[in-house]
Amino acid sequence: MTPTMLSVVQAYDRAKIAEVATDDAAALERKLQLAVRVFADRDGWLKPHQRVAVLRRLAGLMEGRRDHLALQIAREGGKPLPDALVETDRAIDGVRNAAEALRDFGGREIPMGLSAASEDRWAFTTREPIGVVAAISAFNHPLNLIVHQVAPAIATGCPVIVKPASATPLSCLDFVAMVHEAGLPEPWCQSFLPREIALAEALATDARVAFLSFIGSARVGWGLHAKLAPGTRSALEHGGVAPAIVDRSADLDEVIEPIVKGGYYHAGQVCVSTQRIYVHRDIADDFTQRLVARVEALRTGDPTQAETEVGPLIQPREADRVEDWIAEATSGGAVLATGGERLSETTLRPAVLLDPAPEAKLSRLEVFGPAVAVWRHDDLDDAVRRANALPTAFQASVFARDIGVAMRAADRLDASAVMINDPTAFRVDWMPFAGRRESGYGTGGIPFTMRDMTQEKMILMRKR
Repeated sequence: MTPTMLSVVQAYDRAKIAEVATDDAAALERKLQLAVRVFADRDGWLKPHQRVAVLRRLAGLMEGRRDHLALQIAREGGKPLPDALVETDRAIDGVRNAAEALRDFGGREIPMGLSAASEDRWAFTTREPIGVVAAISAFNHPLNLIVHQVAPAIATGCPVIVKPASATPLSCLDFVAMVHEAGLPEPWCQSFLPREIALAEALATDARVAFLSFIGSARVGWGLHAKLAPGTRSALEHGGVAPAIVDRSADLDEVIEPIVKGGYYHAGQVCVSTQRIYVHRDIADDFTQRLVARVEALRTGDPTQAETEVGPLIQPREADRVEDWIAEATSGGAVLATGGERLSETTLRPAVLLDPAPEAKLSRLEVFGPAVAVWRHDDLDDAVRRANALPTAFQASVFARDIGVAMRAADRLDASAVMINDPTAFRVDWMPFAGRRESGYGTGGIPFTMRDMTQEKMILMRKR
């Protein structure tokens, strides 16, 4: 049977990069059977030192292909090349992180002798791999997100089947090929490019899957979560409408750059991208003038060029949607301070909007595009209340030199992480990374994912 091909195009100009074969239902069944078979053979499990060796060789292979991987990210995903190089370096470090985390990855002693019934016993736990992992990934970090989902599975000894975003499969396919080149047998790490979207759901909800790692839209993620087989664990990473509070004590010479980075990194296509900015009225005019000037200076264009700071959106329909949201906000009374116009099929000039109405989509939904909104506030607690008003909650920022203000905001913001004088989009790959409420389920970050992909077993010994 002739395979159905998936055409992969450059995000910026839609020029074809490659065609890759897709998988049908029979291919999915073969991959699941292979994964189940190797996991069922406990005598064949790779020892921890063997998994460490694979990960170390993998990091070396990736380092040798750094420039290729970064350019591929820029082409298929549209991330500007300097940021794509940073993503590649993070991915390499993440693989090493997974190997290093095994040094401190273990169980614990369970105290005995605390009652007469528990005398003369010794108990401890070990950590075992949970089983087959299904990893469904997103387009916006097409290499590093794959690393976040696959490297912990390799480290902990779980067979993993990884499905990349259909718009950005090449980084994943290259990574999986390098995993095999590094010495991991194919059944322990397989890629899956479904011919139709129903097959992705079939993977996630198959009863043989022990753990689902999903990164993507809340609608799809929560839908899959509701259909998981009994006993299947999951981790969901969705998006947010990240708030930043700028206090009147903030140093505006130090604030603008991180705000701009947080709002326009990867054209705003980041789950913790800064979208809502609440600025104290005393400094609002000065802040807005500086913000607009810096945003207007951003270089938007071809992401493969080293000077580009803002690239395209992933699809023309996404540019259409962001354009529509900006138009809706302005028709509802928001002031468009700069930007918003279409530059190409997938590219928009970065936008700043002032005072959108509360019901505007830009005020309450994740824009996932190069647009931020600014409001004034007179009272910190009111700014916090407005920041906390949405059903999404992920990372947040507060900019202040007054430590009392900074700590009060950090204490009261509904967020899994609050950055003080840093952008909402800040992340290192060994820190916990989690959405609250509609924004996610479970905790990401390589060592935290490793814990999710294992389960404790208690062993009890009677001394006599």
